Amino acid sequence: MSYRDRSFDSSSRSDRRGGFGGRGGSRFSDRFGGGGGMRGKSSGLGDRLHKPRWDLERMTKFEKNFYHEHPLTSGRPDQEIAMFRSQHDITVNGHYIPKPLLTFAETNFPEMVMQLFRNQAWTSPTAIQAQAWPIALSGRDLVGIAQTGSGKTLSFILPAIVHITHQPYLQRGDGPICLALVPTRELAQQVSVVATQFGLPCKVRNCCVYGGASKGPQIRDLERGAEIVIATPGRLIDLLEAGKTNLRRCTYLVMDEADRMLDMGFEPQIRKIVEQVRPDRQTLMWSATWPKDVRVLAEEFLKDYVQVNIGALQLHANHNILQIVDVCMEDEKQYKLSKLLEEIMGEKENKSLIFVETKRKADEISRRLRRDGWPAMCIHGDKSQPERDWVLTEFRNGRAPILVATDVASRGLDVNDVKFVINFDYPNCSEDYVHRIGRTARASNTGTAYTFFTHGNAKQARDLLEVLREAKQQINPKLEQMVGMARDFGGRSRWRSTGRDSHSRFSAPSQQQTWTKWSN
Repeated sequence: MSYRDRSFDSSSRSDRRGGFGGRGGSRFSDRFGGGGGMRGKSSGLGDRLHKPRWDLERMTKFEKNFYHEHPLTSGRPDQEIAMFRSQHDITVNGHYIPKPLLTFAETNFPEMVMQLFRNQAWTSPTAIQAQAWPIALSGRDLVGIAQTGSGKTLSFILPAIVHITHQPYLQRGDGPICLALVPTRELAQQVSVVATQFGLPCKVRNCCVYGGASKGPQIRDLERGAEIVIATPGRLIDLLEAGKTNLRRCTYLVMDEADRMLDMGFEPQIRKIVEQVRPDRQTLMWSATWPKDVRVLAEEFLKDYVQVNIGALQLHANHNILQIVDVCMEDEKQYKLSKLLEEIMGEKENKSLIFVETKRKADEISRRLRRDGWPAMCIHGDKSQPERDWVLTEFRNGRAPILVATDVASRGLDVNDVKFVINFDYPNCSEDYVHRIGRTARASNTGTAYTFFTHGNAKQARDLLEVLREAKQQINPKLEQMVGMARDFGGRSRWRSTGRDSHSRFSAPSQQQTWTKWSN
């Protein structure tokens, strides 16, 4: 029976769902959302989880190849496919790679999903969706590398729904069929919204599991049964150790923002979790960058995978973002921020996200901005989950158009109308810079990123310069000078600022790279 015939009837799945019974707490704190990042092996997190002895010969077989090529796709000549990939900067590596799906009609998704596409007024798949959907629907392991805001979430959620509806219904005591691991609670909530939007009409339920919130409601959601569990690693391990769920039924594993999970120190937890999933699963790994540690993880966890890359293989930013770098002194940044906000708040579209390095500074700057009359709020890891949700709601609704944040918001914050990103503090690595500025120019919009770059950031100057050049941005001569001096003096930059106005401004509505002095 096809997944359309079998799973999208009018009968409810609720009578077929099982639970896990009982409740239990955990001695581990989930202060940082993932509930386990940066604790390391010495914390004992996951020590009570033992690797199962998988006997594939005796395990129940399952289906994972559901792709049937549409006549429109099969009839499309190779020359047209090559042109499409070239136009969208798509590179693929692997064996037996299916052709991309250029239209929604070629996907063979059920009518209720197609109606959702029409309701959203979407005309065609994004580049990553076009190439990733046929690979994922074929049951292949996949590595997808694409910039933020490119449609990666739907690239794995819709194949997951198709995969789920081909499997037997959940029975009492069963865990999820699809597990999506994410680094932060904000990203978990974002993925859950998409999974609910497209899963609800298909009678596929999801459960969002993350730290910083009460375990009780999450355990009750698991007890009611959920085919999709979206989880941060630390909280999931807590629940696995407490026996509140299991991964014996999991045959579709997703690791979203894999580079960020490794940056946050989640590798030991990821390994513990993957051990609990049957080895013949389908695995999809998604990332915005492709550093060495992510490549190593992919080689270990994925089998005969296909790699899909959108854009350059080296570190790169969304080309719809105008990037402006102000090379300045540390004690000039507060003054420059005030002058910049005066200009930004005069624009019709002015929703702005300001990134700082520490929680203390986020509180300090947001208080100072409110004292000066600016409608600002802040978000960071020490905020309670209800407070974070309320602040994000105020920001999304535009009642507080200025949000000061730590890197807790650099990934997973999906607000389509953020017009300006301001890097008050430059991040510790340029990968985080790319993710920060990726909070603007989402869903094919345009945006502007302002960055205050100081002598203390000199070691990051070369990487930043490469990102700017790849995106064909105008380069601040002071930044080039800093890179040159760092090279001349063996990596030790001796640059010093020569004045307050070392940079120029950009008039946002024109979207032209014009450089004129800020007024003092």
